[in-house]
Amino acid sequence: MAAALRVAAAGARLSVLASGLRAAVRSLCSQATSVNERIENKRRTALLGGGQRRIDAQHKRARVQQLTATSASQLQAILLPQPPEYLGLQGKLTARERISLLLDPGSFVESDMFVEHRCADFGMAADKNKFPGDSVVTGRGRINGRLVYVFSQDFTVFGGSLSGAHAQKICKIMDQAITVGAPVIGLNDSGG
Repeated sequence: MAAALRVAAAGARLSVLASGLRAAVRSLCSQATSVNERIENKRRTALLGGGQRRIDAQHKRARVQQLTATSASQLQAILLPQPPEYLGLQGKLTARERISLLLDPGSFVESDMFVEHRCADFGMAADKNKFPGDSVVTGRGRINGRLVYVFSQDFTVFGGSLSGAHAQKICKIMDQAITVGAPVIGLNDSGG
């Protein structure tokens, strides 16, 4: 009888334990979804750089909008005969648009998309002054099938200004390029 009571008590404890385990697994699954959602939201924010309003400001003229929809070979044909006209435009391409035109389609792999500056001075610690990617887009891709590493300063975030995180992102891809013997291409668009 005592053995039967011990078995019944152990069974009850196992049942409670299993119930608690199921609840913990459900909680972890919902937390994982929440983490995945937060990562996806942050990725979408990073892709907008300094935000849609600033991107729109960079696309002020129809000529720039035409260039963003143009292939690299067509772009070269447009720009080479008349660089002074293009350079005089007020509108500009965004960092990702410039990378997209430079590299083979679909070959760009961005790195450190979620890096943010670490400056706490001048009110920079406020969330409204934090942008995923911190004013530079870095990664690797291919040009005519050849591996290259690239960075493109993002003028929509603080005018593309250099920060510690910005510099570290550039140095990181330079180190990676040295390791594999690939060239580094920098697309500069910065206020300083």
